[in-house]
Amino acid sequence: MSLNNIRGEFIELERYIDILKNLLGKWSTRPLHVNSELRVIDDDLELYNALWALGPRLVPVVESPNDVDVEISLSELDFYYNVVGSPVRVYSNVVDFIERDVPTPLVRLRYLSDLGVNVWAKLEWYHPFSLSIKDRIAWYMLVNAFERGYLKTRKLYEATSTNTGLGLVGLANYYGLKVRVYLPSTVQKCVDYLFTALGAEVVRKDSPITVTIISSVLLDAARDGAVVLNQFENDLNFIVHLKYTAKEIDYQLRSMGITPKAIICGLGTSGHASAISLYFKNRYRDVRVYGVQPAEGSAIPGIRRVETGMKWINYVELDGIVDVKLEDAFNTILEVARSDGLLIGLSGGAVLYALKKLAENGMVKGDVVAVIPDHGTKYIEILESLITKLCPERPILE
Repeated sequence: MSLNNIRGEFIELERYIDILKNLLGKWSTRPLHVNSELRVIDDDLELYNALWALGPRLVPVVESPNDVDVEISLSELDFYYNVVGSPVRVYSNVVDFIERDVPTPLVRLRYLSDLGVNVWAKLEWYHPFSLSIKDRIAWYMLVNAFERGYLKTRKLYEATSTNTGLGLVGLANYYGLKVRVYLPSTVQKCVDYLFTALGAEVVRKDSPITVTIISSVLLDAARDGAVVLNQFENDLNFIVHLKYTAKEIDYQLRSMGITPKAIICGLGTSGHASAISLYFKNRYRDVRVYGVQPAEGSAIPGIRRVETGMKWINYVELDGIVDVKLEDAFNTILEVARSDGLLIGLSGGAVLYALKKLAENGMVKGDVVAVIPDHGTKYIEILESLITKLCPERPILE
């Protein structure tokens, strides 16, 4: 039966995280116990939520509790249907576009091939609003807020370092909502013009880190009757990467008969890194997953240090966290641009620099996926300052 026809209460991720791991590990599920109206029995809410988070098209159901002992392979449930995009790429509206224009490209780079690594870059700037991986979060939080009846107002407030806000504002404009974005002090000044062009209200805060301004955003929203979707605490941030990003990588690699040796991800909210870790380390067991954070005293747009607080990383296992300096991320951007012609963002530069260090130390080899969150053109102010500071002192690359 189609999963969309089943009804059940949505519960906190923490209650069914172990069931998710179990489903991926054994790659099968028992039937859901439902009543005559196709509503999930309360005792099966954890399994229902786990299946919903994984997103197969079909689910097995029974009305009698005596029939729940059989196991059905996830492959028999059309598991990958939602990550197989439209071949003609024609969409009825922008919401249809962002949902169905999948998967984002997975491209083998020439970069690091001399170190025995096949780098498969997951290019997450192939999203329409923020040109970044954060469109996934904005879309899934907003669409589910509509479907679950959480939006009692036309006003949204959100703390963002840029990309989630751009995704949210773009979708909100389609739905006729007003958005106020709260930006930390470290965000480039040019970002204000992007939000203003889109019709959003911009509030600049003194804090250099986005997560520290959440309390003031919540207070303003309570006063003004606005809704805060809160990317830092909303479990849909994790679920959308489990249901889409991780499945896309798996689907794309399986099409080539490849199981990755490792996956490298930046740590921001920890949504995509945690979801990818849970998926691959339970699905394949021997895949290593590494996180990337700025080195102490360094600031890299889009990623931050673990000690600043990340919700979902506490649910999963990482094989290591690599510290990267801004200058090393920048130099890697130039190396990749001059090797493969792609101008990746600074967080992507950090990811590939971390991969280079791991490869040089013999910790990874073979097929490795590097999640590249966004494109480099949005960071023109930072790139300008780094280029004018570094290039006169020494050539980055000939």
